[in-house]
Amino acid sequence: MGQKYVKSAVFELLNRDPDSSALTTFTTPQLIFTFGLFAAVVIGMMMSFVNTSIVINVVLSSFFLISIIFKLFLALVGSRFELHQAVTREEVRQVDDDELPIYTIHLPVYKEDKLIKKLIWNLQSLDYPREKLDIKLLIEEDDDKTLNAVRNLDFPAVFEVIVVPFHMPKTKPKACNYGLHFSRGTFLTIYDAEDVPDTDQLKKVVTLFNKLPVNYVCIQCALNYFNRGENFLTRMFTLEYSYWFDYMLPGLDTFDIPIPLGGTSNHFKFEFLIELGGWDPFNVTEDADLGVRAYAKGYKVAIINSTTYEEANNEMFNWVRQHSRWIKGYMQTHLVHMRNPVKFWKKVGWKGFLGFNFFIGATPITFLVYPLLLAIFLCYLMFDLTSIRSFFPDWVLFMSIINLMVGNILMIYINMMAVFKRRYYELILFAIANPVYWLLHSWAAYKGLYQLIVKPFYWEKTNHGLSKVNNQAVPVE
Repeated sequence: MGQKYVKSAVFELLNRDPDSSALTTFTTPQLIFTFGLFAAVVIGMMMSFVNTSIVINVVLSSFFLISIIFKLFLALVGSRFELHQAVTREEVRQVDDDELPIYTIHLPVYKEDKLIKKLIWNLQSLDYPREKLDIKLLIEEDDDKTLNAVRNLDFPAVFEVIVVPFHMPKTKPKACNYGLHFSRGTFLTIYDAEDVPDTDQLKKVVTLFNKLPVNYVCIQCALNYFNRGENFLTRMFTLEYSYWFDYMLPGLDTFDIPIPLGGTSNHFKFEFLIELGGWDPFNVTEDADLGVRAYAKGYKVAIINSTTYEEANNEMFNWVRQHSRWIKGYMQTHLVHMRNPVKFWKKVGWKGFLGFNFFIGATPITFLVYPLLLAIFLCYLMFDLTSIRSFFPDWVLFMSIINLMVGNILMIYINMMAVFKRRYYELILFAIANPVYWLLHSWAAYKGLYQLIVKPFYWEKTNHGLSKVNNQAVPVE
């Protein structure tokens, strides 16, 4: 039975909707387009190196600035968005426990033996009837450390250990798809090993689902960090998550643009999740992809005023591993849904199409372009190179530098905005360091691009439990 279920977990979406599966990284038309564009650039360089270089420079720098302006626009819209989908404390108090449905929680863990006790403790604090919780601890068959740790624990009855049989790809979405076969809830959510959700989160979600139209199939909670002040990296990471979940996603929601779901604390209607084919086990940002697939089928995602606190990466190489996977997943998601741009346009409309390309597609490209523009800028400042000026007339250099500087200033401004909704005022000056932080994103982007080519389905493991900060968070209403 296990082998039957694990094969379904891997191949269900592929068999049902092969066009939505990331098993094929590059389609033939995409390869033809990519190599054709590369050949055109090479030919252009051979025929007129200077003019071709000017065109490339202008295109890249303009794209960089336009992408940043789009994010600023979303952030400004999101800053005015005071969660019209909010659920008040009074509404939560009025919830009748007897009328609450069964709620499934997936806990996909891999080599998280040190965090199992803490994870159980965090979920025990959820304000939801114990007899109506259906908690699945999903552990890979070859994860001896976590399995041994689990054997030594006295689990509450609401926890059920599900051992996922070995089958490639070894990814979180494959484990969650396997867990679907054993789930029995009306609603389903996913938490990671270090997550600390607001205690009333499940009741808030049920309340909001009851108020929303039936075509709302997912509710995304905000994510933030309980160790934000630990070091420079955790502070910058907190700024990033704050503007992303508190400003960007509400901006997308306001304009009805596809919302790339976060990797945790997204709450689904179980029946619709099954209808969508679950998660794509070959996509390493499976939830972002699922959000786009749901939008393409006419379903909606809502944002709610509830937060799950996580552990911000406090170690640079661990941070790069995590972000390279995220960026690679955005590349995968963009490639999958842009296999047939005209068909995708007809599905999501012009607003969804442009929003998807400027948010999902442009994000990795912006990180890849950034160090190239920065290198030109630094050379122009530090050296009086006649050769550079012969390639790039003053107006081109001026335009590129202005685009780079304005883009950085706008991103600093967005990061400064990020502190206000949560009153993290102590982080505001760290926003100035965003140009340096973006270099780390560029490092992760180039690593992600390399892995997209050589091992697209590889799930780069992020180590958790490194923080010395106690995972206690005070929710902000």
